[in-house]
Amino acid sequence: MTAAGIDVCKASLDLAVDGQPGVVGFANNRAGITKLVKRLRALGTTRIVVEATGGYEEPLIEACCDAGLWVARVNPRQARAFASATGELAKTDHIDARMLALMARLFADRLRPYVAPPPWQRELRDWLRRRGQVVVALQAHKQQAAMAPPPVRKLVTRTLAALARELAAIEKTMRALIAEHATPALRSSKGLGPVFQATVLALLPELGHLDRRQIAKLIGVAPMNRDSGQGQGKRRIRGGRAPVRVALYMATLSAVRWDPTMKAHYQQLRSRGKLGKMALVACMRKLLGIINARRRDELRAEGMAMA
Repeated sequence: MTAAGIDVCKASLDLAVDGQPGVVGFANNRAGITKLVKRLRALGTTRIVVEATGGYEEPLIEACCDAGLWVARVNPRQARAFASATGELAKTDHIDARMLALMARLFADRLRPYVAPPPWQRELRDWLRRRGQVVVALQAHKQQAAMAPPPVRKLVTRTLAALARELAAIEKTMRALIAEHATPALRSSKGLGPVFQATVLALLPELGHLDRRQIAKLIGVAPMNRDSGQGQGKRRIRGGRAPVRVALYMATLSAVRWDPTMKAHYQQLRSRGKLGKMALVACMRKLLGIINARRRDELRAEGMAMA
């Protein structure tokens, strides 16, 4: 098995192949990615590990998938912990690439291969990301307008109007994609609005393919044990996909107010002495489990219809 690790930066890609000396650099652009993928195919690479780098890795891993290569994306925290476990305390791009190549060889069976989303899902992901940027910019400009003197406020108001128009255009495009691809499972409870539906469609393709415990852990709403010997630590949620968790949180806030099932569950938890935030996280977990189960049933029905 040929294992490779690729360290991703904004402008460059560093390729290390396990068992081979040296690290080869490529530009992180379309031409560089094409050359890198060609190099990987020529090597007959069967396992590739890439570290998540704020989205800069997405064109690379999607190009690898389109070329039929096995590639896994790992959390930077896990990659750093693995390097420390090997005794490698220094950190450079070349060291990171070699550590990722070693991880690809040793942990290939434990890593989940990345599955490239279809074109419509990539488009929705990009629109969703841009929407978040525009919302943040709108909030910042509204705060600035309140403090700015009149001459400056006119310019800020003009910018606010332009951002509002852009946000409306983005949401119109997103609604069209949601209407085409959302299933009844994503509309089956109060609080599951367009932003939640778009987030799940774009960033959670595993919905319906995992059980309730796995999907809760993936999102970061599953309580993690911290036990050792006779000591029992406090369970806490950690990790997971933050954008999906934020969307789920907002959906749950609405659901515990307007959905009878979720409202009753929240009130039951509170009556048992659970703190408000703990009860809300438990409701997030329950709502996610309900949606996941309904999506799983839809996938089974689709499979039976195709059989």
